[in-house]
Amino acid sequence: MKTKLVSLLTLTALATSALAAPLTFDFKDPKGVNNAVFKLDAPLEAISGSANGVSGIVTFDPEKPGDTKGKITVDATTLHVPHPMMKDHLHGPMWMDVARNKEITFEAKALKNVKTTGDKTAADASGTLTIKGVAKEVTVPVTLTYLKGKLGQRVPKMEGDLLVIRAHFTIKRADYGINPGAPAEKVSDEIELTLAIAGAAPQK
Repeated sequence: MKTKLVSLLTLTALATSALAAPLTFDFKDPKGVNNAVFKLDAPLEAISGSANGVSGIVTFDPEKPGDTKGKITVDATTLHVPHPMMKDHLHGPMWMDVARNKEITFEAKALKNVKTTGDKTAADASGTLTIKGVAKEVTVPVTLTYLKGKLGQRVPKMEGDLLVIRAHFTIKRADYGINPGAPAEKVSDEIELTLAIAGAAPQK
């Protein structure tokens, strides 16, 4: 009888584990420190800035990190550069036209070349990047770090897990209609983008 009970409990545990749903991580950071950084490095001038209006939902299964999917959104109105006039230009119609294009989004549809070591997963994320209303299919290198039970260390009095996403890649300004006529000597056509954001999956 005891043996049967142990076997039944074991099978129940295995079935529960097999049916466990992926975790859902919310990237609207209560600390407000999630941000995207951009840089244009032309021969005559370098422009650097950031945006802190990051949100999004990503589903992640620690047992199957390659199945990760989700969407990250950046509020274009939070794009910032230190020089006030440059910021006005950045938000204006020739550049990001934030009045009509309030969001920059990346929707991840699949991960390729997935390699997991410990709590870190490196992969190439394929999906749709939409900037200034122009949507293009891109593949970007990402690193996912799953931190089980670490939410409370970032947000006091909250229990749960963290998922940290890091990415660094380059896009072409002209591909997205971002002031395509600007002289390349002064405004680089290449925009370096760096993302380092943490999402929370509170314990239920």
